[in-house]
Amino acid sequence: MFGFWKTWKALEAKGIMGINRRNADYVLKYNKRSLYPIVDDKIITKERAIKAGIQVPEMYGVISTEKEIEKLDDIIGGRTDFVIKPAQGAGGDGILVVADRFEDRFRTVSGKIISHEEIQHQISSILTGLYSLGGHRDRALIEYRVTPDQIFKSISYEGVPDIRIIVLMGYPVMAMLRLPTRQSGGKANLHQGAIGVGVDLATGLTLRGTWLNNIISKHPDTTNAVDGVQLPNWDGFMKLAAGCYELCGLGYIGVDMVLDQDKGPLILELNARPGLNIQIANNCGLTLRTHAVEAHLAELASKGIKETPEERVRFTQELFGHLHQSE
Repeated sequence: MFGFWKTWKALEAKGIMGINRRNADYVLKYNKRSLYPIVDDKIITKERAIKAGIQVPEMYGVISTEKEIEKLDDIIGGRTDFVIKPAQGAGGDGILVVADRFEDRFRTVSGKIISHEEIQHQISSILTGLYSLGGHRDRALIEYRVTPDQIFKSISYEGVPDIRIIVLMGYPVMAMLRLPTRQSGGKANLHQGAIGVGVDLATGLTLRGTWLNNIISKHPDTTNAVDGVQLPNWDGFMKLAAGCYELCGLGYIGVDMVLDQDKGPLILELNARPGLNIQIANNCGLTLRTHAVEAHLAELASKGIKETPEERVRFTQELFGHLHQSE
């Protein structure tokens, strides 16, 4: 018992945030329950982002009922690639990525050939709530298929790498690049075997990686180094993430973004209960950073000052960038 207590105190000293602290001090404190639908439903998130002028993957159409499945051909038209996903899905479950057509069938991103009827069946499963949070009836979203920037070709296995940035009251506090692996089935989901790689907030330079809770320096499938990679357009990602506070009104969120080779940074989705593995990838506790932001907010409030997204990004880059401090 003493050994556990000693270990926990050591983690606390490093500012490691546990799930109870995350829930009590951040999720419950900063996230109004009434605003959850904005981030829990990808269609609502996308519609609000489009209205706010924030870049997202183009939405081709929405199917809400079994009857509307008949609209599928009209929605996809002559497109050769597209993505179908549950509006309220979690963890990447239920997502179907079509990469090409093969005669009168379709080829998924993993190379599997599927029929039109199989796609309809997948949409029907989505509508029943098979993949939704809480098992409630859902809607199917058909959207643009992201083509990852070439920078990721040597450090990712199939799928689409994404960038998660934790944002507190509009201030980006920690970032991670998530890389699909063979084990994760090409999905950027850490629980399914993807790699999490820390990212320096100031420069967009990748740090070390974590895979299945182990520290790594190379991708297990490509064997290329995952650290020291310069992510393009990093300030664009940071400003997008900071602006999501105004977009959804939630004070503590994970902002998931992708880098498309043609369209640049795009918002994929928002998460009101972001996971904590990001701390392992960054070798740094979230609490130290969130406390610093809270202290800064208190000081600004005493002076009646409210910062813009650009000013919020500048503040956290100067305070938390590895070039400015050793962690």
